[in-house]
Amino acid sequence: MSTREDNAAPFSYDGLDRVIHEKARLGILTSLIGHPDGLAFGDLKRLCDLTDGNLSRHIKVLQEAGLVSVNKTFERNRPHTTCGLTAKGRRQFLEYIDILEQVVRDAGHAMEDKSKSEKKGNGGLKPGLA
Repeated sequence: MSTREDNAAPFSYDGLDRVIHEKARLGILTSLIGHPDGLAFGDLKRLCDLTDGNLSRHIKVLQEAGLVSVNKTFERNRPHTTCGLTAKGRRQFLEYIDILEQVVRDAGHAMEDKSKSEKKGNGGLKPGLA
């Protein structure tokens, strides 16, 4: 893997996994990261503001990617589904967060550079590009 300095496209953010990056799945994984014992389906549904069908579909995608595990049991003769992060899911989610943090840092640096350039009077372009 190349370092950011070697990369000809430093803003491509190849590590932003599309499976994780989808809004609902990002919410599910964010909910699960703080609950090592997992969360009940109903709790995830409430926390992520999803319908039963929508949550089921997103959990299936995450499960197929090996990021979450699903445990189905019965409690008082009623089905009870619990979802949790797998070791792979935890690792990939934390790597994803690292990349998101880099996006935020890069955006901050770009805004600082633009502000400095505007103060120099070249319309926000880097020196030599005005």
